[in-house]
Amino acid sequence: MSRGQPNIAIAHWPGMDLFGDADLQRLRALGTLLNAEPIGAWDDEAASVLAEAEVIVGHWGCPPLDAAMLDRAPRLGLFAYAAGTVKMTLTDGVWDRGIRVTSGANANAEPVAEFTLAAILFANKGVLWRRGPTDFSAMSAMGDRQWGNYGRTVGIVGASLIGRRVIELLRTFPHLSVTLYDPFVTHEEAASIGVQKLELDELCAGADVLSIHAPALPETMHMIGAAQLSALPDGATVINTARGPLIDHETLLPHLTSGRLYAILDVTDPEPLPEDSPLLELPNVWISPHLAGSQGSELARMTTYAIEEIRRWSAGEPALNEVTRDRLATMA
Repeated sequence: MSRGQPNIAIAHWPGMDLFGDADLQRLRALGTLLNAEPIGAWDDEAASVLAEAEVIVGHWGCPPLDAAMLDRAPRLGLFAYAAGTVKMTLTDGVWDRGIRVTSGANANAEPVAEFTLAAILFANKGVLWRRGPTDFSAMSAMGDRQWGNYGRTVGIVGASLIGRRVIELLRTFPHLSVTLYDPFVTHEEAASIGVQKLELDELCAGADVLSIHAPALPETMHMIGAAQLSALPDGATVINTARGPLIDHETLLPHLTSGRLYAILDVTDPEPLPEDSPLLELPNVWISPHLAGSQGSELARMTTYAIEEIRRWSAGEPALNEVTRDRLATMA
């Protein structure tokens, strides 16, 4: 059922340039844009916009869609979130009122997967650990079989949108073996995406690189703990682009200080790390400031996906990435 041209509102942190002029023009082509300046709070100033809004395009800093807000938005039919996780933004009232929710997590998965692919290749090659000028007198390092991307195994924890995209990108490297741990994926489904499903401890025992892509749930906190870290082979690298608390950092630290393991951490626990954290000084640890996700030019991909979700909803078409109440429980 086509819905014609809806009334559209934008909500995110004020002062952030998340929708460019071209984005605003595309929104106006789809319907009536009620506000060019974003709503940062569901206050009295926003009341007139909410009363007319049929679509809300959210982004970072969008306030929660609570009962009071929903009472002010009786015509709302679509919440198109241009960024990743919507867990802090949704309440049960959204589902109770039959509002379609979409997320830009599928768009945000791409840069995280690209970051992860680069991290895997660099980790196996030892690029991040063996820095400095060329020294042809130290040719022995060339024959150190600890390094290289031939015949290595990458263990993926979590067949999330990002985890699946990493698996897809790794298909272009047939000399890398890929294994998967995900309790919600069957052996047949794993085989269909070209990986072998293993239990977590078994996966860790065979992984030269362990890459974490699981959601942050009560059940996944410290899922990479003493047993899993001890199972990893000497010289393995742990990559985390998901959420810091998925790894037990206190248990990880001795493996790093001894030099037994390496780590590439885009997220940490806590985040950010305190200035006196030993992780910041270790030569076998690479820490980036939570930058794997969309930034700069990559924001345009997320807004493009959100605008396409509006077009699809208006035309009565299925969503690209719909978030349901049941699905939310296992999402990041």
